[in-house]
Amino acid sequence: MLTVRSRRTALAVVAAAGLLGTVAVPTAAQAAGADAKRHKTVNLQLLAINDFHGNLEPPVGSSGTIKEIDPATGKEVATPAGGIEYLATELRKARIPADDSITVAAGDIIGASPLTSALFHDEPTIEAMDKLGLDVTSVGNHEFDEGAQELLRMQEGGCHPTDGCYEAGRTFKGANFNYLSANVTDEKTGKPLLAPYWITKSQGVKVGFIGVTLEGTPNIVTAEGVKGLKFANEVTTINKYAAELKAKGVNSIVALIHEGGYPASAVYNYDCGAAGQGVSGPIVDIAQRIDPAVGAIVTGHTHNAYACSIPDPNGVPRSVTSAASFGRLFTEIDMKLDKTTGEIVRPSVKAANHVVRRTVEKAPDMTALVDHYSKLAAPIANRPVGYIASDINGRGSSDLEKPLGDVIADAQLEGLAPAGKGGAQIAFMNPGGIRSDLVHKASGGEGDGVVTYGEAFTVQPFTNMMQVKTLTGAQLVQLLQQQVSGSNAAAPKILQVSSNLHYTLDMRKTGADRVVLDSVRLNGAPVDPAASYRVAANEFLAGGGDGFPAFAAGTDKLVGASDLDVFTAYLGAHSSAGAPLQAPAQDRIKIIGPGSDID
Repeated sequence: MLTVRSRRTALAVVAAAGLLGTVAVPTAAQAAGADAKRHKTVNLQLLAINDFHGNLEPPVGSSGTIKEIDPATGKEVATPAGGIEYLATELRKARIPADDSITVAAGDIIGASPLTSALFHDEPTIEAMDKLGLDVTSVGNHEFDEGAQELLRMQEGGCHPTDGCYEAGRTFKGANFNYLSANVTDEKTGKPLLAPYWITKSQGVKVGFIGVTLEGTPNIVTAEGVKGLKFANEVTTINKYAAELKAKGVNSIVALIHEGGYPASAVYNYDCGAAGQGVSGPIVDIAQRIDPAVGAIVTGHTHNAYACSIPDPNGVPRSVTSAASFGRLFTEIDMKLDKTTGEIVRPSVKAANHVVRRTVEKAPDMTALVDHYSKLAAPIANRPVGYIASDINGRGSSDLEKPLGDVIADAQLEGLAPAGKGGAQIAFMNPGGIRSDLVHKASGGEGDGVVTYGEAFTVQPFTNMMQVKTLTGAQLVQLLQQQVSGSNAAAPKILQVSSNLHYTLDMRKTGADRVVLDSVRLNGAPVDPAASYRVAANEFLAGGGDGFPAFAAGTDKLVGASDLDVFTAYLGAHSSAGAPLQAPAQDRIKIIGPGSDID
C-alpha cells in the first residue's frame, strides 16, 4: 500500500484508498437552502514553482537571472534571482494566513542538480522542499534520472541502496509532500507508480490536484531510468481522473503538468493578450483539450515564464502558468471557491509571477541547510579543474551553435579518439544536456577565471557514460537531418559538433531539407555515404534520445569514461592560470535565415 504523507495527509490517504463517497442527493429543503447560499465563496491561494532542479545555492550566469523591464529606464534588464534562502523568504511573505494557501509544483524539483544536492542524490533538495512547505508536485522527466525505485525512495525515505546514509545516525526520511504520477504506470500491474491525485480541503471545500509528466518522457530520459514504466497521454489521463474526482464530490480541480510552452516575450511579466495568444508550444493544445472541470493549470518543463489564459474546450478562458526555473520566480494564483457547488469560480482566478530577488533577507533555516551540505561537499566541489579567459555560455546562449557546446564536443572527441578508447572520428553533444554556463567571475573563494569541479558538474550533472558507435556516412547525414525533422520538426534540437565537422543549415526551408547536403564536410572532405565513421556521444544521445534514432542504429558500441570526466580532463589539459581557455569561434554550423531563437 502506498503511504502518502504531508501536513494535509489524512484526506489524501482516504482518497488514495477510495473511501471518499459521492455527494448525497439533496432533499428539496436542502436544495432551497443551497440556493440561498449560492454566492458564498471562500478564497484559495496557490503558490507554484517548477523545474527547481536542486538549485539550493543561487544559480550563476544566465541561469541565475530573470529578464524584466527596468521601470526607471524602460529597458530590458537581467535581474539576479533564485536561491532557496531567498525563495523561502519570498514564499513565506506571500502566504496569506487568513485564507487557505497551498504550495504546489509542476515537476523536476530534483534531477540535473548542482553538486551540493546531486552529490547526496538530491536528499538535500527534498529536505529543503519540506521546510519550504511544499504540499504537492507532479513528477517531471528528471525525477526519473535515477529510475523508478530511486523516485520511490525520494517519497518514502531510506538510505541510498549503494551509497548508504551520508551521516552516522541519520536516515533520510523521504518527502513530506506528495509526488503525483497519474500518467506513469507500471508495465506489469498497470497501476500508477505514485498516487494519481491528491485531495485536500480549503475552508471546507474539497480541492483535488492531478499530476502528470509529459508523455514523451521516455524520449528524453535514459532507457534505464524509465525501465518497466509506461507514460500515457497527458490529456486522456487528466480527463480520466477529473471524472473520478467529480464522482467523489471534488469539483475544484487543478492540473499540475510537467509540459509547457514558449512565451511571446522573454520578459517574465509580459502581457499575454487575449485567448492565450502570448504563448505557444505543446501546452496550448493540451490546455485546449483538458476537461473544463479543471479550473487552473500549472505547468513546467520549458523553463519559461508565463501567466496566461488559454480557452478550454468550451472556449472559456482558463489560467495556465509557469514560473521559469531554478527557483528564480514563483507564481501566485488567487481564486474563489463556490461553497455550494464546490467549483473554482473561473472568472475569479488571477495569476502573476513574482521575482525571487536576492535583496530580501535569507531564510535562516535554509542558510543552515545549504551551509551543512555545502561543507560536506566542499572537498570535492572546490577542487580547480581548469581556467577560462571569459564567460563561455551554454545554457545562456541563444545561438544554435553554443560556445560551451563546442568545448564539450571537442572534449568528447579528444577523450574518445584513441584507438583503445573507441577511435572516435567525430563527436556530438545534445544541447539540452548543457545545464549551465562557465562563468569567469568567481562563485566563491577560488578566484576569477577558475573552473571548479562543482562548476563543471553543474554544466554536466548527469555523469552519462560516453559511447562510441560506428555509423555509415548515410546515417551520419540522417543524424543531422533528424535535428530538424521527425519528432524534432516543430522544435529543432541542434546538436553541438566537434571542430572537424562543418555544414550549413538553411532555416528558410522545412524539415530535413534544412540540412544543405553538399555542405557537410568532415576534416574538410565530403562525407562518403558508404563509408563507416566512429562517432562519440553520451549514452543518452547514443541510445537514440532526443529524437535521434540514427544513433540507436549504430554498431560496434564501446563504452568509455563519463561525460564529466572527459570534460574536466579536457579543461585541465587545455588551460592553465597563465593560459586560460578561450571561448570558441562558433564557426562550425553556418546558419542561413531565421533560427537563432531555436533551443
